[in-house]
Amino acid sequence: MSAASTANRLPIAEPPADTAQPPPAAPAEAAVEVVVLEFALTPEAAGRLARLPFVQAHRDGRARSMAAETIWSDTADGALSAEGLILEAPRRGKRRLRRLVPLPHCVWHPGQPAAIEATFDTGEAVPQAEGAPLVAVAAFTGRRQSFALALPAGTAMVEMLSGRLRSVAAEQAVARLCLSGPLSAVIAAATGIAEHLPMTPPLVTLAEEARAMAAGTSARPHRLGPPDTAAATTVEDAFLRAVGHLLEVLHQQGARIRHAAGPEPVHQSRVALRRLRSVLRVFRNATDAPELRSLDARLREVVGILGPARDWDVFLAGIGRHVGTAFAGDTRVAALLRAAEARRSAAYDAAIAMIGGPGWRLLLIDALAVLLARPWRDAASAEQCDALDMAARSFGRVVLDRRWSRLRRAGAAFETLSAEQLHELRLDGKRLRYAAEVFAPLFDQRRARRFLRRVGRLQDGLGIANDAAVARGLARSLAGPGAGRSWAVGSVEGWCEARVADHRDDALAAWRRLSGKDRFWTGD
Repeated sequence: MSAASTANRLPIAEPPADTAQPPPAAPAEAAVEVVVLEFALTPEAAGRLARLPFVQAHRDGRARSMAAETIWSDTADGALSAEGLILEAPRRGKRRLRRLVPLPHCVWHPGQPAAIEATFDTGEAVPQAEGAPLVAVAAFTGRRQSFALALPAGTAMVEMLSGRLRSVAAEQAVARLCLSGPLSAVIAAATGIAEHLPMTPPLVTLAEEARAMAAGTSARPHRLGPPDTAAATTVEDAFLRAVGHLLEVLHQQGARIRHAAGPEPVHQSRVALRRLRSVLRVFRNATDAPELRSLDARLREVVGILGPARDWDVFLAGIGRHVGTAFAGDTRVAALLRAAEARRSAAYDAAIAMIGGPGWRLLLIDALAVLLARPWRDAASAEQCDALDMAARSFGRVVLDRRWSRLRRAGAAFETLSAEQLHELRLDGKRLRYAAEVFAPLFDQRRARRFLRRVGRLQDGLGIANDAAVARGLARSLAGPGAGRSWAVGSVEGWCEARVADHRDDALAAWRRLSGKDRFWTGD
């Protein structure tokens, strides 16, 4: 690994207090960089860990087990947790002021242990509490089991924490797994376990889960929405921040997909996928590597599985609902919509099966392996190294200028564009918008928000035609024998045509408002 690669490694946070510190490395391994990844799994799965053939085949030495206890404290008015902090006291050792949720500007990736802000001796004042007394809000009691796995890639330390979270009014079983060691060994251990156990990076820190349980509120996720690259300096720094953030968002939203959750998790999962794949393409000149292209191909497969669920959601909530209202009581339309509901349910079954299967878990682990190993550095040319170290703002200007020019060329004769050309223009607008979201935090926020808002309106206007085209295809797929079903399908198609005609002017107006003065990345 090059000196530049080593200097730019993602910071590895200290393991959480509820997992033991990895033992000191042997002298021969002293120079090996230690990576720490944390995973969540069900208590039932935790009980099966030691019996896994993979673990039994590679366990090195005896397992150690000991009692574990952690108490979390806050001020009476929750001042620490409002700042994303909490004080934890483990069974042994110093008290720690731990982050409940990562700061927006900090580098983050799934499985990254929560940061420790400060440590305090017993009785030592906690300045962040500003003199207010601290009271216990929740606690963990259970067992900590640790052992080593001797793998061809190296030795990985495994630490399993299992037990119960408790507060005054609630209690729940929890389990967390911490893997530490050389990156290749940690990834090999994670892969071998995740092939057989439902183990994924935690959606929230254990401390945040305890706080939320005690407060009776929802736990705050690590990351949502578009990436924040405001603190990025180089191209590689911006890339790492964006990819780590979007992998977390994809994990968060995917975990929420279920029949009763409504359409938003599927929609946001697809948005995260599109943003992530856009980032892989935006930075390809600097970060190209076979591993990233392989990852992109696997993400495309996920898009293909989530796509039908989203399409049926849009159909039923949009044109399907309008047609159903217009023809209320019509048995032919009602039968068509029931068939559409069945298709949506089947599409959700496929999406839920994917998220719950080992392929999804292994995809997340493989994506982390690529992010942390940085394979684009291995055979990088001098030109590619220069691109990686280029200022993020300068790189952003080049990318956005190129995508802006492509969009303006494609829409030069907007009024005369065919439906197919408008579809391509919509895709160009989407590519520009996703790239702009990545680099917007590096520039003037007022101008960036205005630009994104106007590009979004253009996409909305052009999306009407796309949604209508998809809806027509979905309706036709529901066609069956009998005049009644054909009539209902024809009604949907007619409604689609009318909707496109009504909204074409909206797209034209949005296009005209999107002028060269909107380019927030220039001084124009």
